[in-house]
Amino acid sequence: MSRVVMADAVSLDGFLATADDQVGPLHDFYFHGDTPITAGNRHLSFKASAVSAKYLDRQWSRIGAMVIGRRLFDITNGWDGVPVAGDRVFVVTHSVPTDWEHLGTAPFTFVTDGVESAIAQAKEVAGPDRDVSLNGGDVGGQAFAAGLVDEVDMALVPVVFGSGKRFFGEHFTEHVLLDDPTEVVQGERVTHLHYKIRNG
Repeated sequence: MSRVVMADAVSLDGFLATADDQVGPLHDFYFHGDTPITAGNRHLSFKASAVSAKYLDRQWSRIGAMVIGRRLFDITNGWDGVPVAGDRVFVVTHSVPTDWEHLGTAPFTFVTDGVESAIAQAKEVAGPDRDVSLNGGDVGGQAFAAGLVDEVDMALVPVVFGSGKRFFGEHFTEHVLLDDPTEVVQGERVTHLHYKIRNG
């Protein structure tokens, strides 16, 4: 059965970017290693430590579709029309970017009726045997608060931001209990933590 996995790199104090969308050293571990990450669409030169590369290869190879927010789409220019992983990207947005040069040719769908619709469409594309990857932040937080996330995959980086954009967004006020991590993998300057969300 397809899982919805909320995943991102995060600071020790729970932020995935500064208020002006700078990630600082949070993503350094993706590029400063000596082992290529071979899963996904390799249009980006990801090279992590051997431990991180092995972990990420396994996680990314399961991704069938991604769900992201409009802000990430704008910052990355939709990775020039090539999904980082999976077959299709669903972008939660209030309006379709009519001037994007890859509109109509890239496997990107712009969803204007909310994150629940985007996840439902992504699960259909992913099928029963692959996962939906959901980025943290505003859209991820909305999905988490709505009970649409099955698992959380955090790349915990030893940096403290103090303020910025939260991994879990700003949308929920309840405590949500997670089981003990199903995996704890220590890379170089990153600890990969994978959790299943406790139901009930």
